[in-house]
Amino acid sequence: MSLPSFPLRTEQDRARAILILQKVDLTKGITWTMREEVRSDAQNRRMWAMLRDISRQVEWYGQKLSDEDWKHIFSASVEKQRAVPGLDGGFVVLGVSTRRKSKKWFNDMFLVMEAFAAERGVKFTTADHWGIAA
Repeated sequence: MSLPSFPLRTEQDRARAILILQKVDLTKGITWTMREEVRSDAQNRRMWAMLRDISRQVEWYGQKLSDEDWKHIFSASVEKQRAVPGLDGGFVVLGVSTRRKSKKWFNDMFLVMEAFAAERGVKFTTADHWGIAA
């Protein structure tokens, strides 16, 4: 049996989930998982717009970094990630994918990005360019 996947936002959604779970055959070995909603398309567009603005306006220790580089820096900050020595010298940040991060996680990352940008005088493009309302 394939269980449907849908967001739980209303009491009607909760009731629907309860009805589905009540019909599950417990002898079938079903696994059921709940998780926070992952980032929205609007959050994804906002993240890349902010990263683009930062990459164009900030020099980091004498280097211009790509949007992707900045994504790693900010996600590492939110995750409190560790860096370990690389095999051939330098350091490697133990990575994290943002693809399945929750909406709340993204809001935390936006706060880090906004604080960083404010300290360095970065001017963000308007919310219109992010594809979301301000």
